[in-house]
Amino acid sequence: MAPTPAEPAPPVVVVMGVAGTGKTTVGRHLAELLEVPFAEGDEFHPPANIAKMSAGTPLDDDDRAPWLDLIGVWAHEHRGGGGVVSCSALKRAYRDRLRATAPGLFFVHLNGERALIERRMADRKGHFMPRSLLDSQFATLEPLRPDEAGVVVDLSATPEEIARTAAAALRDLP
Repeated sequence: MAPTPAEPAPPVVVVMGVAGTGKTTVGRHLAELLEVPFAEGDEFHPPANIAKMSAGTPLDDDDRAPWLDLIGVWAHEHRGGGGVVSCSALKRAYRDRLRATAPGLFFVHLNGERALIERRMADRKGHFMPRSLLDSQFATLEPLRPDEAGVVVDLSATPEEIARTAAAALRDLP
């Protein structure tokens, strides 16, 4: 969606949440609605991170730092034209790190019942993140705070409905 002179440029949106919330699926739908590029955050992980998670070991802040920096660079490069990227962005410090590289980010926090997320993780095939790491994801999660640009969306709706809700929140931005 190319901005017109009277219309501001679309922000870069980070679709966030614990593993299994549908960040990739919702992010793709949202990018399509907004007519902007989509980036899959997992593709920014170095092989060592993927190996660690595949082995059932949670990442720590040191593991996540270079990954977050790469996502931040992508977001920075898409400022002015918009984009959507999936990224767990579990801690406020992680979101602050992303915003330091790409100011003006908008976060869509996919939030829902743990049982639903566990079912989704059990149903997905070919992903490196085991269900055993869900506890560490929830333990790390710091929900969006009122001073953070973003919206919390219940993930019990369909991915298309969630994307439309997120797009509506973006339209309501000042």
